[in-house]
Amino acid sequence: MANMDLKSNTKVALAFAPVVLTDASTAQVSAVIDTQGFGSLTFAIATGTLTDANATFAVLVEDGDASDLSDNVAVVDDFLVGTEAAAGFTFADDGVVRTIGYVGKKRYVRLTVTPTGNDSGAAPLAAVAILGHPTLAPTVQ
Repeated sequence: MANMDLKSNTKVALAFAPVVLTDASTAQVSAVIDTQGFGSLTFAIATGTLTDANATFAVLVEDGDASDLSDNVAVVDDFLVGTEAAAGFTFADDGVVRTIGYVGKKRYVRLTVTPTGNDSGAAPLAAVAILGHPTLAPTVQ
């Protein structure tokens, strides 16, 4: 049963390093993730202690064929596993991980988390991209 473990069949990339959002509405945009050689992608967003008592955080997934995503469009729901609404979170979601999957046909994908009402708070976040269903395994990390 060679290569049946998860590590040999995924690649993990940093979407965005741990950051503290202190602005009311400035979006945190991930690195552009190259999906070449993989059939799926899951973004995992981790929160810390969210201090503003009325903040909400919306999630958007975009894709395109250009490596700089200059041709970006919002991913249609048919190519998402889960919903952007379910991947979002509020001030009450301290220490949680939200996920959203992508199974579209475009090569490049990115994640954006946009706060609303984070007026006086600090919102620590981090996100990773987990690429799965490789065309060649085991994968190289």
